[in-house]
Amino acid sequence: MISFAIQKSSKRSRARLGILKTPHGEVETPTLVPVATQAVVKTLTSEQVVQTGTQLLIANTFHLHLKPGEKAVGRAGGLHNFMQWKRPLMTDSAGYQVFSLGFGMDLGSGKIGKGGEKRVQQGEQPQHIRITERGVHFRSPVDGSKLFIGPKESMAIQEQLGADIMFAFDECPPPSASKAYMAASVERTHRWALQCIKMHKTRQALFGIVQGGKYKDLRRKSAEYIASLPFSGFGIGGEFGADKATMEKMVGWVTDVLPEKKPRHLLGIGHPEDIPRIIKAGVDTFDCIVPTHYARHGTAFIGTGRLDMTKTVMLSQNRPLDSACACAVCTTYTRAYISHLVRAKEITGLSLLTFHNLWYFNQLVAGYRKQIQQGKL
Repeated sequence: MISFAIQKSSKRSRARLGILKTPHGEVETPTLVPVATQAVVKTLTSEQVVQTGTQLLIANTFHLHLKPGEKAVGRAGGLHNFMQWKRPLMTDSAGYQVFSLGFGMDLGSGKIGKGGEKRVQQGEQPQHIRITERGVHFRSPVDGSKLFIGPKESMAIQEQLGADIMFAFDECPPPSASKAYMAASVERTHRWALQCIKMHKTRQALFGIVQGGKYKDLRRKSAEYIASLPFSGFGIGGEFGADKATMEKMVGWVTDVLPEKKPRHLLGIGHPEDIPRIIKAGVDTFDCIVPTHYARHGTAFIGTGRLDMTKTVMLSQNRPLDSACACAVCTTYTRAYISHLVRAKEITGLSLLTFHNLWYFNQLVAGYRKQIQQGKL
């Protein structure tokens, strides 16, 4: 199991410093949780991820169920042994794939609503999956075979994967859902949460997920219900509005309701400009693909913004990515060299950018922890 202790609460915002204790070590919060979808942070070894200052990872239940399968991971002694990650670890519930392989695919939309998307009405089904009371019927993106995941299946998969923290199965609805659709979806997520609690057999910590979309009354209703259940912590899922200020406000609706003494995890949000807002809204941990995904597309995050390492101009810049950065990449390699690797499609270039970006994000969040300690955030 886990324990969570608040070390300091801000007088300026909802921000707080905490210590999350798990069977695989302690985590200083707030913190970024990089995504290890298939039991790996793409392009890096587990040892390299440790060197970036990463404290906690989240792996993807749906994809690990497909490849290599939870039984293979179980035979290896669980994810920690399988991927040689000795620090704390989360697994998601597969609920996000209900969105990404469903209405997200149909509408070509992400979790941040841009407006103008087709309105999803109550009772409507996505084209490629089928959502039922028992769970969700998928088609495998690997080979097209049929598969079914509901609360029972999600719990069984996650228990074999063996992470320190796992999440209750939920539906992540599309941003364009009507209020009637969202209300029905929230109720279903609540029923699934109860089933997950009943099926939870291990000492792994189980987090419930709050949904409700852009609707304040549904968000607060969901937060109140999920908070009333015996979860070890809470995930905040779904969409968060069309702009950053709205996102902070929407997260605050939830954190104002959730129990103060339990950890709160924000699912799938974390651009650099998002981070101070979500920390000020009272979030303790948050996962995001941004540092790793952008690295694989040739982007480096630095103190003054972003660098596009695919540009020819970078080949003439024989200086670090960021002269203020102390990571192993910036103290060793130049922009010119990294740009050459990226342009030549050498994997090492993507590895160097991933390492730097994770270091940069972790240092950024460490700076915000310091600001909370100093009473500045």
